[in-house]
Amino acid sequence: TTSGDCISYRDIHMRSNQFAQGTAAFGIEYQEPVLVMLPDTIDYVTVWCGLAKRGAIEVPINLAYRKSILERLCNDSTAKKIIIDHEYVGRLEEIADDLEHLDCVILYAEDGDPDPPGILPPRLAQTCRVAQFEDLFSDTSTDFEPAPQYSDLVGIMYTSGTTGASKGVSTTHSHSFCYADGAAEIFYLSEEDRFYTAGLPLFHLAGQWAVCYASMIYGATVVLRKGYRNDNFWSDIAEHNCTVVFLLGAIANFLWQQPQLPEDNKTPLKKVGMFPVMTEHEEFCERFGVEISTGYGSTESPCPVIHHFDEPLPNNQCVGFPTGRYDVKILDKNDQACATGVVGEICTRPRAPWEIMLGYWRQPEYTAQVFRNLWYHTGDAGYQDDQGRLYFVDRLTDSMRRRGENISSMEVEDEVNQHPDVLECAVFPVWVGHSEQEVMVVITPQPGVTLEPEELIRFLDQRMAYFMIPRYIEFTDAIPKTPTGKMEKYKLRTKGITPKTWDRVAAGIKLSR
Repeated sequence: TTSGDCISYRDIHMRSNQFAQGTAAFGIEYQEPVLVMLPDTIDYVTVWCGLAKRGAIEVPINLAYRKSILERLCNDSTAKKIIIDHEYVGRLEEIADDLEHLDCVILYAEDGDPDPPGILPPRLAQTCRVAQFEDLFSDTSTDFEPAPQYSDLVGIMYTSGTTGASKGVSTTHSHSFCYADGAAEIFYLSEEDRFYTAGLPLFHLAGQWAVCYASMIYGATVVLRKGYRNDNFWSDIAEHNCTVVFLLGAIANFLWQQPQLPEDNKTPLKKVGMFPVMTEHEEFCERFGVEISTGYGSTESPCPVIHHFDEPLPNNQCVGFPTGRYDVKILDKNDQACATGVVGEICTRPRAPWEIMLGYWRQPEYTAQVFRNLWYHTGDAGYQDDQGRLYFVDRLTDSMRRRGENISSMEVEDEVNQHPDVLECAVFPVWVGHSEQEVMVVITPQPGVTLEPEELIRFLDQRMAYFMIPRYIEFTDAIPKTPTGKMEKYKLRTKGITPKTWDRVAAGIKLSR
């Protein structure tokens, strides 16, 4: 880690074996969902690997989640146990009366934390027993038996769906391996590489599987930073001799916009995965002395398309060629194949079992919908050229992506509508710059009420993850609707930011994190 902690693969293996043995003795069952809300530490890697070895199902929680979104995830997962850093227990206390399944809270505290509490707050204590993280370790470090099957579930990963609230993606051991191996292929990863996490937390698949698991497979070194900040980027790269990094659009833009220095291309960094690729990707490579690769995939369908360093990149929409693991087709609204160069929905299909999600957790109808006609429908628009390369155009869905975080517009709308002065609202993405989306909300206030944007932001700041809070707010007398009463969001997206739009960043409003 950037704080100086170091652990070998052998030690991770032995310690996660102890965790697997201990969790079984503690009472965590085979294929039982377990909520995990932990910071980016070596202990989190132990937890993830240990739960997998035991055959349990990890349900990672974004550390920014709180209130109704946290409640919804806890209840939907049906998990009875949570492994949680003591700093976040207060968030469970806030929703304690509404937790339907949780009955055990396992408290974690990092070494050196001052006097971590060993008990639960009062409301949570009425329904949940408490245990300490250390209670989950056995003295036995042999491999856990029986080993899980590659078709077993390893995780429920919550990600924004195409029709509203976040959905749990049911992922198997084979699925996770394909995700990690595909990421490693993007970089030609090897034992000589040092992979910097750069703002990809372990509760995200990108941090957990694309960085850590991929490095495990090929023996690379992971450089893990807790609490990433852009200001740390180049100092971490230099101090820890990092050679590989995944760059989300926001981080790439930050680096590009910094004043150019003569030493920009004299760092250890050589290989960059950029998602999405910025328009100035060629200039970025020349300035920083790196090569750029990219790809296309999702939590549901891992790495079906890859662009390698040594292949030409016609433009920043190109994401590469389909891999040998998947078939990729562009289909129209009737699921007929589109002609070359014609935009349609990107659809994928694995060539081997278990290498795509099993489905959406507890949502069989929606699972059947996205897998209709034997193809997984991604909800993304794209096209293929005459050589078979895939080009990503836009999202067809009601979700958006901001700085690496998938955001459901419905979840944001639910929170905005909780304000007593809001009659109704519509949330949608707007593009800022070449490759970054921001959240915008158009609001119709209650009759006779004047709602100030600053007051709404203060209200949301106590209820929502910071990355979900709208940057842009505009008020209107009426949101456009169809004759049947459905909001016509496409009209709002087309209109976008106007002179009447209030900008939270321009107003200097800071959010809690």
